[in-house]
This record gives sequence, C-alpha cells and structure tokens, in this order.
Amino acid sequence: MFAIVEIAGKQFKVEKGKYVYVNRLDAKEDSVVEFDKVLLLNTDDNKVSVGTPVVEGAKVEAKVLQHLKGNKVLVFKKKRRKGYQTLNGHRDFLTKIEIENIVF
Repeated sequence: MFAIVEIAGKQFKVEKGKYVYVNRLDAKEDSVVEFDKVLLLNTDDNKVSVGTPVVEGAKVEAKVLQHLKGNKVLVFKKKRRKGYQTLNGHRDFLTKIEIENIVF
C-alpha cells in the first residue's frame, strides 16, 4: 500500500515504515503529525483511489524523528569574457519523518 501525499507544498510517495526527508516542519522531535492532503491512494489489493483534488477521509500519520540540514548545494555564476564569477552555497533545513500508518 502506498499513497501520494502533499507535505509542505511538495508531493511525496509514502509507504508504511519508510523514512522521508521533507522541508522543515514546525513540530517537536518524537511527536506525531498527520497529513490529510492525500492525492492518490493505492491499497493492498491494487485498488486505486484518485482524489479530486484529495481523497476524502484518507490521512497519513508520521512520527518526527529529527531535524537536520541537507547536503551543501553550490551555486556558481559566471559571465564569460567579463571577469565576473561568484560562488554561493546553501544547506536546506530538513525534517526526517517515519510513516507510521496510512488511514483510509
């Protein structure tokens, strides 16, 4: 069984027991969060429910494991023959969650 869920503006394919890295959530570590924007739901007997825009009554329960920073992303800009080049970088703030249950 899996579901397509919208979390913090992005869509993720989630399954029970899997870990997902999402944008930083406003939740404490070891707390349980629920996501009710389930866009697609595939059950164990391969029955697919597609939402318009969301599947009614479906939700995903997840446990917040830790808050962390992602890998460094380097942004290099250059204009040829002008002597202009700059190097910037950033690290995204992420939250690691574990999918505990998919309710439908």
